[in-house]
Amino acid sequence: MGVTVIVGCQWGDEGKGKIVDLLSEGADFCARYQGGANAGHSIVIGDKKIILHLIPSGILHPGTKCVIGNGVVVDPATLCEEIEFLKKNDIDVTGRLFLSSLAHIIFPYHKLIDQQLEQRKAEEKIGTTGRGIGPAYVDKFNRTGIRAADLLDEKVLAHKIDLNLKLKQATFASLGIEEAFSPENLIQEYLAFGQRLKPFIADTSLLINNAIAQKKHVFAEGAQGTLLDIDFGTYPFVTSSNPISGAATTGLGIGPNKISRVVGILKAYTTRVGEGPFPTEFTQEFDERIRQLGDEFGATTGRPRRCGWFDALIAKYAVRLSGIDYFALTKLDVLDTLEEIKLCVGYQIGGKVVSEFPTNLADLEIAVPEYATLPGWQAPTSEIQNYQDLPQNAKRYIQAIEDITGVKVGIVSVGPDRKQTIFKEKVF
Repeated sequence: MGVTVIVGCQWGDEGKGKIVDLLSEGADFCARYQGGANAGHSIVIGDKKIILHLIPSGILHPGTKCVIGNGVVVDPATLCEEIEFLKKNDIDVTGRLFLSSLAHIIFPYHKLIDQQLEQRKAEEKIGTTGRGIGPAYVDKFNRTGIRAADLLDEKVLAHKIDLNLKLKQATFASLGIEEAFSPENLIQEYLAFGQRLKPFIADTSLLINNAIAQKKHVFAEGAQGTLLDIDFGTYPFVTSSNPISGAATTGLGIGPNKISRVVGILKAYTTRVGEGPFPTEFTQEFDERIRQLGDEFGATTGRPRRCGWFDALIAKYAVRLSGIDYFALTKLDVLDTLEEIKLCVGYQIGGKVVSEFPTNLADLEIAVPEYATLPGWQAPTSEIQNYQDLPQNAKRYIQAIEDITGVKVGIVSVGPDRKQTIFKEKVF
């Protein structure tokens, strides 16, 4: 069956958690391929809301095995907390959760460096969550990182922790970090994490490739979204890894020919958290209205999300970068009360109208959106189960998104619960 990759097509927070949870029912494997605990995937089941930061959303299905791939940077304290949280909610992860032995590990000094760097940037802040993601990736590419397998070998771990603390003395001094990290305490703390996580640590590339060879159904999920990609996002206001679909190959250790389809998650409007340009951002008053209607607060940080109209240039950009086969359109119901809805179809930049997303941040900062205005439907959609029953204007809005992006909307979400989902097209 190959691998289905789930990709966020905007600035993250598109509702990937719900869609992965929904589609992975009956799947054999669900694997996370990048990022860290800086992204929260929310799933609502009845009156219960479950937020996962590291463990793939598929863990909620008893028959689905879940993989945290080598492309993820892992805070073992957070991972252990999630495992315990799931156990308390009667979700057993034994024999179902696997952590790549090659995944890099986040240490307390990564978090302090992350937080201090953000504070020092003043007006040029990125909006990082301060969870040590970026500094852990820096160590990975500096070839000084510590991986999950190292937590199982005291001699190797001791050597690497000692080396890292020595190498970071100049960084600590330059950032004014006065906290003294005891190598002995870190060694013992992380050896203990290693023992707790030992049952889960595995060669996950082999595991997934064997599953593919056996025609198993594998889902790969990224964190964040296309415009937070370290290469193709609104740099420097980006994350420290690649959320686009191609990263699933390096983040899981599979060949590109193993990917059979890519499903892109789009919100029916646009949001972003943190700093950076946002051409279609609402006025402050309307921003607050949509934020309250859509409960637009970060699952990880609780920070209010900035909200704006749907931007087709972003959607087209995501299609180009990740090869999207189908869209899942989320939060359509948030627009139910609006008299009219705008859809950005181009930007005016320097007196010219462009129809493709600019890669130059300076251009994006001065971009003025060109809008198509569509009539709203002003009718509730959250209880609708069949696409044909949607209001005519809601269907016109979806059709407009399909026409301008050239990609079919296969799934429409009209609320946070699993049941509040409409299957418009056959995605599989």
